[in-house]
Amino acid sequence: MAETLQSMGIQWPKLIAQAINFGIVLFVLWRWAYRPVFAMLDARREKIAEAMANADQIKADLAKTEAERREILAKAGDQANQMIEEARAAAARVREQETQKAVAAAEQILVKAREAAVQDHNRMLQELKREVGRLVVQTTATVTGKVLTPEDQRRLAEETEKQLAS
Repeated sequence: MAETLQSMGIQWPKLIAQAINFGIVLFVLWRWAYRPVFAMLDARREKIAEAMANADQIKADLAKTEAERREILAKAGDQANQMIEEARAAAARVREQETQKAVAAAEQILVKAREAAVQDHNRMLQELKREVGRLVVQTTATVTGKVLTPEDQRRLAEETEKQLAS
């Protein structure tokens, strides 16, 4: 076997020296190159795992926040609709109250107008009676051709007023 190895160009002392050199290089590389690289790769793997977990947590939080936002918007819409309905009801009540006030004011105006018309009518009747009485006295004085005394004038005016009243 030594001849076979010799014919292939393998020499034991060189092979052993090369194996030792390879072992030393492998140890040095492992100690100062591969180990830090593997440590850095493990750290990156952990950071990536954390980032993925954080991303999942953020997605869950975002979904939760979106659901809360929709719920708040729905509540705000419901409250807005309720406030609009309340405002409409209040407006209807105010409109009804104002209509009632306007009707009452119109009725008061009509009552006052009727009272004023009755007072004007009575005043005009009183003036008419006085004027008719004056005309009767004047006509009587003219027809009879005599001057009527204040007593006669008063008596004629009263009689005329009694006849007009009935």
